[in-house]
Amino acid sequence: MIQVDEARTRALLPWRPLVEAIRDIFRADCEMPAKHQHFIEVPGERDGKLMLMPAWSTGGNIAVKIVDVFPGNAERGIPAVNGAVLLLDGTNGQVLALIDGGEVTARRTSATSALAADYLARPDSSHLVVLGTGRIATDNLVAAHASVRPIRVVTFWGRNPKKAEAAAAKARDRGFDAAATTDLASAVGEADIVSTATIAQEPILQGEWLRPGTHVDLLGNYSSESREADDTVIARGTVFIDTPAALKSTGDLVLPLASGVLSEDDIAADLFALTRGTHPGRRDDKEITVFKSVGAAIEDLAAAQLVYAQSQAES
Repeated sequence: MIQVDEARTRALLPWRPLVEAIRDIFRADCEMPAKHQHFIEVPGERDGKLMLMPAWSTGGNIAVKIVDVFPGNAERGIPAVNGAVLLLDGTNGQVLALIDGGEVTARRTSATSALAADYLARPDSSHLVVLGTGRIATDNLVAAHASVRPIRVVTFWGRNPKKAEAAAAKARDRGFDAAATTDLASAVGEADIVSTATIAQEPILQGEWLRPGTHVDLLGNYSSESREADDTVIARGTVFIDTPAALKSTGDLVLPLASGVLSEDDIAADLFALTRGTHPGRRDDKEITVFKSVGAAIEDLAAAQLVYAQSQAES
């Protein structure tokens, strides 16, 4: 068994190969039981969440991720997402690798957003607006989207303007024309892609701000009672999801479904349909597309297999 720490995991998951690995896993026939999830009470702050996520392919490999999300870590200056991924041989059960789960989660989540954007964002999309200043927002989303679209301009917004400016500085160091903003409405109105990676309880993204042709990438919310986007985002957009589990586990969909703003028949497609070509994705340059992801264990399987293969190739 190999053990792969955070830095090594990051190095072994380059963006475009990871996007393609996730594309391939959605096209493949894999088993993915419903994830186990439990809310952990934390005195004086929002609940944490513990998840157990297994997936496997017949004759291939098994991946099991244990991951937690503790929103209060943002105030502690430590990652909100932590965990570990165990990769096993699916023919004999041998343990192949123990991989840093926080880094796997951050990178596969961002790569899945990029994969969706490859079908749903306009090919000429160059301006990305990021809502959020956490690990995924500042260290992953920009590079992931830039692996599939010609992103040149990046605008960051966060509740803490200093953190937003720090995120913009990181992006500038990587060669992007990046800035922070406190005027979210104006930034969203100029965006080609809007990506939300926050722990918002109430909607922070307003649908009236969106211009025709925008792609909206919602990935931050994990509770059925909270949401990042308002009803107008959902009503104006063509809605896509990563897996059917999204319909029951995120307030961005659960609440519009309950109020009648959205029906299950309004969901255009999931990533299985997009990657297999049974839905074409974006229809024209004026369409507003909305992608909501909640994470899938097969994405962890794809990432873990890539880490292991890259590691073996280098040894």
